[in-house]
Amino acid sequence: MTPTNSAEQALEEALALVSRTPGSGGDDTGGHRAVAWPRARDVAARAGAGVRARTHDVPLAGALGEVLEAPLEALTDLPSFDTSAMDGWAVAGPGPWHVREGGVLAGSGRPEPIADGEAVRIATGARIPADTTAVIRSEHCRETGGQLFADRPVATGQDIRPRGQECRSGDLLLPAGSLVTPAVLGLAAAAGYDGLTTRPRPRVEILVLGDELLTEGRPHDGLIRDALSPMLAPWLARLGAEVTATRTLGDDPAGAAALLEAVTTSTADVLVTTGGTASGPVDHVHPVLEKAGARLLVDGVAVRPGHPMLLARIGDAADGRHVVGLPGNPLAAVSGLLTLAEPLLRALAGRRPRPRYTAPVQGDVPGHPYDTRLVPVRLDDEHAVPLRYHGPAMLRGVAAADALAVVPPKGARSGQELEVLDLPWASGGCFT
Repeated sequence: MTPTNSAEQALEEALALVSRTPGSGGDDTGGHRAVAWPRARDVAARAGAGVRARTHDVPLAGALGEVLEAPLEALTDLPSFDTSAMDGWAVAGPGPWHVREGGVLAGSGRPEPIADGEAVRIATGARIPADTTAVIRSEHCRETGGQLFADRPVATGQDIRPRGQECRSGDLLLPAGSLVTPAVLGLAAAAGYDGLTTRPRPRVEILVLGDELLTEGRPHDGLIRDALSPMLAPWLARLGAEVTATRTLGDDPAGAAALLEAVTTSTADVLVTTGGTASGPVDHVHPVLEKAGARLLVDGVAVRPGHPMLLARIGDAADGRHVVGLPGNPLAAVSGLLTLAEPLLRALAGRRPRPRYTAPVQGDVPGHPYDTRLVPVRLDDEHAVPLRYHGPAMLRGVAAADALAVVPPKGARSGQELEVLDLPWASGGCFT
């Protein structure tokens, strides 16, 4: 499957709009023009949609969480024969009925037909004998002296699932692009499939940058715990990615060289970096991307926290890999995940955009003068309730949150409807 000219054209149009977007973050964007938050998400989605799709054939269990590349069509009628919907009695003609010895069980061969005036025990899922008028549930009848009596009127065809009631062979069950959920696996198995053709999960490599990071123990002597490595891999997996590796690189020249090697040689579809996206003395991401010949699609976003985030492409639009540069502060990195990584990964995986919805906010929410804010919120039955501890370096708020509310520039008044971005574990996320 080759990306269409329209997909490439759409990305170019989005990038043209980005290039005309004036900066709004001031000097702390490092001189880069910040892209409006909705536009940045749109560019990320279009970038992913323009990549040539990979497909593979996998057993049913291996397809969970992936997207159907081809329509799911019924390989047989469902059910493939008339079956009993209940435990009870198969009867023919009007009652009372003479009870025939034996019974019909699920999984047995074709049963003997029953004659008019006969009844035979039958189990749920068992094949209906020829000439059956109806199935009577066990609790709706009584057996006395070799005869069966119904306790209520019997309708022709009751509690019989006729062949093809759910679908006929060749019917479209699900279109291409459907997410393979546990229910889809069950449907595919029922329809006769042993495997499916799907789009594999996008491969992601994580590069955590910084000399100040500890991997164990308490912070001390100017060193801090690495909060991003434990968080990013499972978060990206919940977004539908296959995380191939998580590595920590220093801020020294050796770290910059390792970053350049990773950017130019990685087999991942997406490289996610943390830190180094601003213009400090040891911020190597921009120089490395320039050496690698990358094209910057987004270079700074008008959002708080997380404005120094970036999205770049190495190689051509159809077959290249992408780099998502997240800020180093933890909540700012979360902002980058939701702004750039999620729409990019959804598009690469062939998944539909996340449905948008709003909720009224409880209480006034301060805003930035120019930029969008993403604020952790708890969702109750009626409101999005903002949480404390929402500074760029803080995780306490988002750890207790159900979602992030999108606060427009200059803030929101109590009761105002705000767009809400569910966190992947709160919304069910991707099946893994």
